[in-house]
Amino acid sequence: MKDQANFWMSKQEQRHYQIRKSYSYGMHTALVVATLLVLAPLCSILGYVIFKGAPGFNLDFFTQLPKPVGESGGGMANAILGSFTLIGLAALVGIPWGLGVGLYLSEYGKQRSLFTNIVRFSIDTLASLPSIIIGLFIYAAVVRSMGRFSAIAGGLALSLLMVPIIARTSEELLSMIPMHTREAGLALGLPRWKVILWIILKGSLAPLSTGVILALARIAGETAPLLFTAFNNQYWQSGLDQPIASIPAQIFNYATSPFDDWHNQAWTAAFLLVIIVMLLNLTTKFILRTRRA
Repeated sequence: MKDQANFWMSKQEQRHYQIRKSYSYGMHTALVVATLLVLAPLCSILGYVIFKGAPGFNLDFFTQLPKPVGESGGGMANAILGSFTLIGLAALVGIPWGLGVGLYLSEYGKQRSLFTNIVRFSIDTLASLPSIIIGLFIYAAVVRSMGRFSAIAGGLALSLLMVPIIARTSEELLSMIPMHTREAGLALGLPRWKVILWIILKGSLAPLSTGVILALARIAGETAPLLFTAFNNQYWQSGLDQPIASIPAQIFNYATSPFDDWHNQAWTAAFLLVIIVMLLNLTTKFILRTRRA
């Protein structure tokens, strides 16, 4: 069939066909190469982190405190608990704050008033700020006023990183809800705030959770803000108003030390951090796939 089709094609048409076919193969090859160039660094980093960090995975790493220099063993139980504490504090502040901004922009920001334009510009600017700037701001506003580093300051710094991500994703997702859904609620005599909370927000919890999980993955590995706010702690946390350990800060301290035992602990902690971030991203993918299905 192919030879018969080529027989009825003129020489000029065959030449154009071969040129188009060559272009198609060339573009396909270029896309494959570009994909491999993206995957190569990621696979290299993951492979090296697994190679260096996986041997240190044991029960002591999750249950014991760090050992002093010269003593083998020990773990990062305080840093693991501290990271989840900081993420929990950040979520407690950042999720309602970000969802509130996203709800306002999606429901009341369509008029493009001066105030909504300022809010959108502020959200975009906050999202583009380096995390170390946010850490310095919380240091000046909270740490210096309290007179000490604390988990509260660290949670506030991380919450500021969460707000723009949640606000923008929630605004985009809520704007996709058809207008007749809102009109149906208003036609039943419901106040607008009840329509927003009990119809729009409640009916969009699954897609909104994807933006929340992405924000949590974003802050899970942040180090710079915590160095200025939560600092670090080699022992168990004694209160939210005291310095607290975290996995990223512990990795920074151990990786910059001259001790081989601490270097191995840093690689194991980096491996754990990669696992946490990957699990959060896979959860997002699962929610999105379940929603499409």
